[in-house]
Amino acid sequence: MDTHTVVVGTSGTTAQDVIAVARGNARVELSAAAVDALAAAREIVDALAAEPEPVYGVSTGFGALASRHIGQDLRARLQRNIVRSHAAGMGPRVEREVVRALMFLRLKTVASGRTGVRPEVARTMADVLNAGITPVVHEYGSLGCSGDLAPLSHCALTLMGEGDAEGPDGTVRPAGELLAAHGITPVELREKEGLALLNGTDGMLGMLVIALADLKSLYTCADITAALSLEALLGTDKVLAPELHAIRPHPGQGVSADNMLRVLAGSGLTGHHQDDAPRVQDAYSVRCAPQVNGAGRDTLDHAAIVAARELASAVDNPVVLPDGRVESNGNFHGAPIAYVLDFLAIVAADLGSITERRTDRLLDRNRSHGLPPFLADDAGVDSGLMIAQYTQAALVSEMKRLAVPASADSIPSSAMQEDHVSMGWSAARKLRTAVDDLARIVAVELYAATRAIELRAAGGLTPAPASQAVIEALRAAGVEGPGPDRFLSPDLAAADAFVRAGKLVAAVEPVTGPLH
Repeated sequence: MDTHTVVVGTSGTTAQDVIAVARGNARVELSAAAVDALAAAREIVDALAAEPEPVYGVSTGFGALASRHIGQDLRARLQRNIVRSHAAGMGPRVEREVVRALMFLRLKTVASGRTGVRPEVARTMADVLNAGITPVVHEYGSLGCSGDLAPLSHCALTLMGEGDAEGPDGTVRPAGELLAAHGITPVELREKEGLALLNGTDGMLGMLVIALADLKSLYTCADITAALSLEALLGTDKVLAPELHAIRPHPGQGVSADNMLRVLAGSGLTGHHQDDAPRVQDAYSVRCAPQVNGAGRDTLDHAAIVAARELASAVDNPVVLPDGRVESNGNFHGAPIAYVLDFLAIVAADLGSITERRTDRLLDRNRSHGLPPFLADDAGVDSGLMIAQYTQAALVSEMKRLAVPASADSIPSSAMQEDHVSMGWSAARKLRTAVDDLARIVAVELYAATRAIELRAAGGLTPAPASQAVIEALRAAGVEGPGPDRFLSPDLAAADAFVRAGKLVAAVEPVTGPLH
């Protein structure tokens, strides 16, 4: 658990801070500059609210109802109503880490002083996060424009003391009870505040930041398992030479090749192309691993640039500008985030696909260069890892379906006022599933490749020191090695946990030095 404090200022936040709050329960505080900016912007909104001329979001309805001027006697009701009516999500609950990221990122925009929200509302948002209260947010409800309306509305409802939320003990209770138990006074929304709390890209952005952190780790793991498979297949590491990758200078490709080369250093298994089963070249899934893994890494880098820009943004409509104007805009549209969320689903699916092809090759006696069928102990009596590859193939097939872009779709809403939407929330939700699938796929390759290397070692060939370190760590984690058939699901689950917990990289790096 993270014990440090994240200070929210006026100029955005970092991916590291999002992860610290979402996953590590870091405390959140507003900077003095943020409080001053909030107060200054609120003075502008209060002045406009007193004017007879209607201002969108301050003294008008919303969306397709923006043409109605709302009198001062109805404005508090208007702000409550937009939160209540827009909290219309359905389906399963969204994960706690996603909701915390969502709330924190909305606070980040509020603290910019561009929304016109009062300091006390921002402080309440921080108090709810610090109390470990998590609003119940549902799977369906966001079109990614105007931002993540329904998910953010469920969060705003909690600030008002309405709806349901999960307490720090994991129990779902009425939000009003949870606020009272933690000494938090529900907010009474004033002009523009309801709209400002729910008009942003915070859900899809939070999921992008979390996915990038997970995928960065998985790409390093995939480089390691690709190296292990190359070694188990008696492949050549000559294709990983730096001079070959320097003449096609995609950054990620060079990084992946370097990772693989370091894992394979000192191996007695590589380079046996001219032994009993001569071959000129390894298969694409082995030889082209750096090119595929590297292209995915470069896509991650592009997505991280987009995320950083959005983390520095103040997304609301209308916004309070530094010169005092309050202007409508389209910055809430989720297209920039939606596109990269879809890009990541595509590269993750391709990484899963090439990973599965190597596993299949390890299990096929006609292509494995001397390994037993399905890496079985007594083939025919034992089925070995035959069905582990089926499971991996099913996961790859799902990832291919999840790679179909959500952002290429649009469905009009709000009486055709919002006639082109990003579907960024949907892109983010399917990416989360894809990332989970990818971890499992990498774990199956790890399981198969380590078993294959141990079988080679039993035949007198010496694995690379890094490979041996992985095998020892995996066995210490309770994942068994070669032998007669046994209940396989627990082994695969343990390999999956080994990958997700960072233990694969941790096992390798004392031998290889830091991988990237």
